[in-house]
Amino acid sequence: MNEVELIARLVPTLPRNDSVVVPSGDDCAVLDLGSSDYILFKTDAVVEGVHFTKAVPPEKIGRKALARCLSDVAAMGGKPGSALVTLALPKDFDPNWVEGVYAGLNALATQHGVAIVGGETTINPERVLISIAMLGTVGKEHCVLRSGAKPGDAIFVTGSLGGSITGKHLDFEPRLEEARWLAQTFPLHALIDLSDGLASDLRHILKASRVGGELLSRAIPISREAKLAARAESSAKPPLLAALTDGEDFELLFTIASKDAVRLLDEWKNRFPQLPLTCIGRITAEPGLRLRESEGVRILNVHGYTHFEKP
Repeated sequence: MNEVELIARLVPTLPRNDSVVVPSGDDCAVLDLGSSDYILFKTDAVVEGVHFTKAVPPEKIGRKALARCLSDVAAMGGKPGSALVTLALPKDFDPNWVEGVYAGLNALATQHGVAIVGGETTINPERVLISIAMLGTVGKEHCVLRSGAKPGDAIFVTGSLGGSITGKHLDFEPRLEEARWLAQTFPLHALIDLSDGLASDLRHILKASRVGGELLSRAIPISREAKLAARAESSAKPPLLAALTDGEDFELLFTIASKDAVRLLDEWKNRFPQLPLTCIGRITAEPGLRLRESEGVRILNVHGYTHFEKP
């Protein structure tokens, strides 16, 4: 059983109450507690040996732990507010290392106006685990879900994709400002951040929206790192495959009516001139994910990262 199958098995059993607007299944849960804004609620974890190694400086580990949650708040068009930190450590932990983790975490929190309001510490004999629980807010009229994509929509992505393992997975910038601007300026139909890879995360939108998608291979923005890796190592993924399947790019992927695409590109260039925005395909009524290449259109069978992946 992989991660997606496990979640599908557990979610139907989860209790709800009247505050739940959007339960498990999007980047954040959405709650209505009676204010003018929705409350966003998110938790995420990084685990030694999965998301980082012992060789990584602790400051970068702490930064990444918080940045992952910030990216999910961005994926709802929201603004982060406060966070709790759970830290699970081996018995022989180094206090200086832990302070380094918090230095990186605190610096990013300060940058985005996030209050760290407490948490939990516990022992974990084999490896370090850091879990973040975060609250945020979003205007009720600006909350963007995965489930609103419509046939004919243009599919857009920020930045470039693939090769994150060379460093971006530790140093990425959560696209909070960009996502809020998009949600407040344009009628986005669906939005997600790219944590598990384009091929997998786009499928989350397609499934939630009950639509299909077609990607244009030559339009997908491939990172310089993915191209260099393919040249340097014969065993490395081809660049296009890396862009489709490498996880932890943490860019924004969204859909918008095709009639708004030209205006979006023009205004984006003026607002965020240093960050590329690329139209990479379209939403279709026909289910499934396809890739249009020079030779024709084919079903896209590749996927991104999956926890508990079957051999």
